[in-house]
Amino acid sequence: MPYVKRNEAGEIAAVSTEKNSALTEWVELDSPELRSYLQSLAGGVPTPELASALEESDQALIRVVDDLVNVLVEHNLMRFTDLPEAAQKKLLERRSLRESLTALKLLGDDDHGLI
Repeated sequence: MPYVKRNEAGEIAAVSTEKNSALTEWVELDSPELRSYLQSLAGGVPTPELASALEESDQALIRVVDDLVNVLVEHNLMRFTDLPEAAQKKLLERRSLRESLTALKLLGDDDHGLI
């Protein structure tokens, strides 16, 4: 959870994962303002190619996390209900979407590879 300190102009001036006397305001991790601040620390605005590569990496990582949760649950190393309710809902929605996509792909491939 990022906590921030703001300057006189109201812009983010410092970030910490821990709350303290100087950093008391909590912001969402995906806040555009926080992203902008972190990008400025990294040397500026990313190129479109870099942004696209990062987006693709995010999508791949989401799939890895999704699969990891499924494996942990299947091997009884974690109970699905141990996850926060919001996480359960998102994972169930993803599972449903993936199953729908798979079903659509199977329906579209009926005549491929047949003699």
